[in-house]
Amino acid sequence: MVKITVPASSANLGAGFDALGIALTLYNYVWVEEADGTEENPLCLIESIDGAEIPTDKSNMIFQTAEYLYKRCGHPFKGLHIRQESNIPMTRGLGSSSACLVAGLLGANTLMGSPLSLHDISDLAAGLEGHPDNTAPALFGGLVTAVMDGGRVHTVSVPVSDRIRFAVFVPDFELKTEVARAVLPDKVSRTDAVYNLSRAALMTASLFSGSLENLRVAVQDRLHQPYRFPLISGAERIFYIAYELGAYATAISGAGPSVLAIVDRDDVQFISKAEAELEHSGLSGWQVRLFSCDSDGATVEFIN
Repeated sequence: MVKITVPASSANLGAGFDALGIALTLYNYVWVEEADGTEENPLCLIESIDGAEIPTDKSNMIFQTAEYLYKRCGHPFKGLHIRQESNIPMTRGLGSSSACLVAGLLGANTLMGSPLSLHDISDLAAGLEGHPDNTAPALFGGLVTAVMDGGRVHTVSVPVSDRIRFAVFVPDFELKTEVARAVLPDKVSRTDAVYNLSRAALMTASLFSGSLENLRVAVQDRLHQPYRFPLISGAERIFYIAYELGAYATAISGAGPSVLAIVDRDDVQFISKAEAELEHSGLSGWQVRLFSCDSDGATVEFIN
């Protein structure tokens, strides 16, 4: 049996649309082993060990992804027994689908004797997801800049300053990525493109170097957040609360609806104050949790 641990991820970080992402210390755990079915009728055994509602048939993303890789590699696929602990909330902008893709690919690759490299897995994961800003941090950890070119993913993963933590505001409603993408314009002005390019570069350099005074400017965006705010009830109030409490930067996490705030590691009262403000603002459906940057990415180990 193989155990795969995959971190959550927050993509975009404001200006870095489809290019920047960061891995967080929130994890899904998946156990997989080959099942004794047949190639004509693969056996599908799926358990949710934490009670999370997941597909338990062949529509399960981890199962489908693993089957895809077996067939791509020309390896007989007779089915899988999968056990999942799903701590990353689904359709909340925290990379839950990327975590499933990565788990399925890494699990299948390991069970087959690792015919593919980690960079091969990265290319496949990004191709299946459509963009690498969640899959790359899930695989490699850290703050990741990722670019797809000709089916290949080019990435650089760097650690972030230990002076910061990440407060994630998660609502009690979902927002599907395809809905959040549908509201985006097909074209943007040169001015807006330059605006985002400069700030995305500043974000990467500032998080790595610890130049935290730059983050409030670096997180500013004109490509996606203005169009997505109307889809996220309470988001503008969340931004206001986070900045009033001293956050360095605040952004929609991925496609939303979660909101990511970058805060000082020594601000031990940020979470309790934020919870009080949420209650006072009538946003009790939102929860806020504090994470660090995961620097390792997904891991795989054999379990007896």
